[in-house]
Amino acid sequence: MSFRSFAHTLALSLTTAFCLTPAAYAASCGNTSAGFEAWKKEFAAEAQRAGVKQRGLDALARASYASGTIAADRNQKSFKYTLSKFMQVRGADTIVAQGRKRKAQSPSFYQALERQYGVPAGVIIAIHGMETAFGGFMGDTSVVSAITTLTYDCRRSGFFQPHAIGALMLVDRGAIDGATKGAKHGELGHTQFLPGNAMTYGVDGNGDGRIDFYNQTDALASTANFLRAKGWQPGQGYQEGQPNFAVIKQWNAATVYQQAIAIMGARIDG
Repeated sequence: MSFRSFAHTLALSLTTAFCLTPAAYAASCGNTSAGFEAWKKEFAAEAQRAGVKQRGLDALARASYASGTIAADRNQKSFKYTLSKFMQVRGADTIVAQGRKRKAQSPSFYQALERQYGVPAGVIIAIHGMETAFGGFMGDTSVVSAITTLTYDCRRSGFFQPHAIGALMLVDRGAIDGATKGAKHGELGHTQFLPGNAMTYGVDGNGDGRIDFYNQTDALASTANFLRAKGWQPGQGYQEGQPNFAVIKQWNAATVYQQAIAIMGARIDG
């Protein structure tokens, strides 16, 4: 299958999954591990109706309740820091220094991304550094277990439901499997895409015919594609008060994160 056909198939499948109304998701949520196995059986029927095939359903059946994910979800302290404290804790100076080196080492790659998507290197590099230390640590939790646990959990079931469907569809297509590791909240790859967003915005950056978020080229191209699709205006600024700052908000809802990306991006682009 050509990449164009593959991407079209993904888009059609995603439409099937994401056009379901909230009422279509009837599986009962819970706040402890006690009901997770029963919930998986309910959710499997919903996933199947959304277009998930046998490989994805098998991954769902094998998913385990991710208690570490729930603990992390209840304890997101860093987003409560001041901007200066957040940047200190997240190692902003190191990200900027390493980011400048990476840009200098691969100028043609980042220039090609900017030509195609309009997003400057500094923003893409800052996100890459912030999310996984440039691929140094992409997570230690099963993506499928994490995202299904969050969908089962009552706190934000509605938000995570389409991402659980997306994760199972990614399994169907061989992009990930039930053992693939990601972040505690189910984000995957170099820049930590949520699975539903991976389905929607993933691109084959290196031209090998598959979309692999654990491949740096694919992941960074997909990140640029996400930002462009969310309204990035080529040639416009991305600091607070400038047109593209609103697009950075689409990547992460935390104000200190948005501010940090804008500041680090400008320093890298320097």
